[in-house]
Amino acid sequence: MSIQQLPLLLILVCSSFIHGASPLCTDSRAPVVLNVTLKFCPTDGGGGGCCDSAADAALQEQFDAMGMKPGRACARLVKSILCSKCNPFSADLFGIGSTARIVPLLCSSSSAPNYSQPEDPRGYYCEQVWKVCKSTAISNSPFQPINVALTGSASMLTDFWHSENDFCASHSGTSHNQSVCFNGQGVSFNARKDSSPSPTPTGVCLEKIGNGSYLNMAAHPDGSNKAFFSRQDGKIWLATLPEPGMQDGLQIDEMSPFLDLATEGHLSSDLGLVDLAFHPDFANNGRFFVSYICDGTQSPNCTGRCSCDQEVECDPSKLGSDKNDAHPCQYHLVISEYSAEGSPSNVSEATYADPSEVRRVFSMGLPYVSNHAGQLLFGPTDGYLYLFTGNGGIRGDPLNFSQNKKSLLGKIMRLNIDELPELNEVANLSIWGNYTIPKDNPYADDSNLRPEIWALGLENPWRCSFDSGRPFHLYCADDVQDQYKVIDLISKGGNYGWVRVYEDQHVGYPPWAAQVTKPTQGIIFPIMGYKVSSSASENMESASIVGGYVYRGAADPSLYGRYLFADMYTSAMWTGTDGSGKYTSTSIPLRCSKKTPIPCDESANGPLGLIFSFGEDNKLDVFILASQGTYRIVQPILCGYADLNPAATDVVTPSGGSNRISALMKVLVTVLSILTASVASLVAWRCFCNNTSFYCNENVQVTNNNTMHGDSPSGKPGGIEFAICMPEERRGR
Repeated sequence: MSIQQLPLLLILVCSSFIHGASPLCTDSRAPVVLNVTLKFCPTDGGGGGCCDSAADAALQEQFDAMGMKPGRACARLVKSILCSKCNPFSADLFGIGSTARIVPLLCSSSSAPNYSQPEDPRGYYCEQVWKVCKSTAISNSPFQPINVALTGSASMLTDFWHSENDFCASHSGTSHNQSVCFNGQGVSFNARKDSSPSPTPTGVCLEKIGNGSYLNMAAHPDGSNKAFFSRQDGKIWLATLPEPGMQDGLQIDEMSPFLDLATEGHLSSDLGLVDLAFHPDFANNGRFFVSYICDGTQSPNCTGRCSCDQEVECDPSKLGSDKNDAHPCQYHLVISEYSAEGSPSNVSEATYADPSEVRRVFSMGLPYVSNHAGQLLFGPTDGYLYLFTGNGGIRGDPLNFSQNKKSLLGKIMRLNIDELPELNEVANLSIWGNYTIPKDNPYADDSNLRPEIWALGLENPWRCSFDSGRPFHLYCADDVQDQYKVIDLISKGGNYGWVRVYEDQHVGYPPWAAQVTKPTQGIIFPIMGYKVSSSASENMESASIVGGYVYRGAADPSLYGRYLFADMYTSAMWTGTDGSGKYTSTSIPLRCSKKTPIPCDESANGPLGLIFSFGEDNKLDVFILASQGTYRIVQPILCGYADLNPAATDVVTPSGGSNRISALMKVLVTVLSILTASVASLVAWRCFCNNTSFYCNENVQVTNNNTMHGDSPSGKPGGIEFAICMPEERRGR
């Protein structure tokens, strides 16, 4: 075996156990590493967990209230189930918000073909729990059905469940839509296509359904094939999406907008409408929200408190004008509520909205014009409104707005727009508009944090999205003013200001390489991204990341479970995959279908032009909004890409099963022996294997989450250095 073949072997061994789930706790926070040992639910000491001493004590109190005798077989099983709340994957085990479970998803025989759980001669875990505990009296049993109130009296499993099948059908869920299950000692990962990424796609096939260029797309909340589109000039349209394969285009009448805010004088022609979000109950109440940037010198309605004020120790008179000669807080980020016109009985059928503002929800003066962000999202499990802001536009954030816990710049905010604030709440919290604060926002645990803040440390988030398959996962693209453009996985109270920490370390690998290591100074590093060529600094000005969606559509099974993101200026696209909390990403080519309803302009620099945003409809199909038009992802075979069989993902182990793994391990041992004997000749070629990624400290070009030796591949226009596919990612190429 040659030395050049060693990286391939180590990569195969390191990536043989990839599955799909991400560490996240049931309170939406990231797992933490404790310096103390928990008394009731001790951990193995490696990695983070979701319980502190107080949570551990609460679990012990819950166990003690069950009246079980410690040491008995059933008591041990119940204790392990309670302690699974401390597992770093507890969000997947229990769910969050309205999807939360009392008991974690238990591994069972029905999930055996699809989960990576070890063989157990005593049977699978759910079946074990039934057999051991079915006749054991438990007070305040967590196994009681949700519609049965806890009475404090003892009950047995047989009081509620007639058989093992009934019990496990309720507590193991279905193997098709769950990513993990609890096996009594930890989590087992589902390798089916329904929860984990499918075989690596060979390309993204698109059909063009419209020539119009739009900034935003939002599916109609009524579940139909309708969607809203908007532009920066303040116009919002209601359109009907064509059925795939019908050779029809987007049905939209640009002469009759659903709402035209430009006529109200709110908007600046330079910045204008940023985003729109529809209330989860829009079909009944007609409420929707718009964020926009207005110019205070052009509209008397464009007013609000300046983000550079005494509370954040900022003096606007000392900032000066920006490169566009705009003075501090001349421009404002505004959120306004509007209402659809229609009778209460059929508001979902409304084709127009009332242009009169219902209420001003939020208004904040910006120190400078750029890096304003302003996206809006409603949380799929909590119904709260999420607002994303940039750091204010000064390169390097010298005023440290994004890290300042009293500033709302460079933050993700979480607001309750269904309740109006009391006068004393406005005075005490000094809130910025007509909203209230969710009681479980992070400020409850950090008095220094403004109550609106959900997460901090961002520079310029552009397009964030919840995973429709795992709605407690929030992905955010952050357009960092640096050579790296990144994707963050957002957690409650998370701090994503990694840039300064990363620069202080002078490391030789990309920031996402540290994604599973212990946080530095409380900073959470990104999970994936791409590198802008450092050979020409001007290229950094023509690179801008655009976040997309975790693909959950049916058109392309090979994209299922993969996060899509792109670069605005080069039309380059990447897919990211999640393996047991360790993400990897790779670039992927784009092509227009020959059966596209509207021909693509192949003469342009790519068929899309500039990519502004992504969209998702009620069928979970993904759309791309670009300067050349509106596009939808369709079957890969229409573009000549391989139509991979998703059934291949049902196999947990690599081809050959456990014997194959054993063979790889044997070869690895042999290789390590050779390395030991040749260590003197390999000192200059220091490499280490970090979970699923392979890094070399010398003579290496890092791109995305993967590496290669020697020179980097040729980049596309814009100076983007694309991902280098691992050998296992080159299937079908």
